[in-house]
Amino acid sequence: MKRVILIGLGLVILMAPIGFAADKPEKAATPPATTGTPAPPVAGVESFILGVTVTELTNVVNGWSVKKAVLGKPVFNDKNEKVGTVDDIIIAPDRVATFAIIGAGGFLGIDKNDVAIPIKQFKVEGSKFILPGATKEALKKMPPFVYAK
Repeated sequence: MKRVILIGLGLVILMAPIGFAADKPEKAATPPATTGTPAPPVAGVESFILGVTVTELTNVVNGWSVKKAVLGKPVFNDKNEKVGTVDDIIIAPDRVATFAIIGAGGFLGIDKNDVAIPIKQFKVEGSKFILPGATKEALKKMPPFVYAK
């Protein structure tokens, strides 16, 4: 039985185990020792563990890699016609995957139109990304996505 999963849900699950250590690090009980003995606590200074915990690392290892499983993958419409390629995933400040940037049209990157498509519009069937109702022509007519400088 083919399972149809919204790509947004998949990406939210994907992004959940990935911690942004600089954003909300875990507090350490004592600072890490560099000489074999713990350094004395310093008033007003908090120490943090950089990276992930063993539990988080297990989630990362078992998670879904955007680089390996999403970026560069073809996007098809519901008629099984290729309409573009996933070029990027936009993560909002609240750490939610909000848009996929789809490269549409063009040949070997020439005359390609990058467009932003809301994640919730995608379906995933197996490892195939489906954008129901999309056509190459419709994507070419959309306003191009341009990264902020």
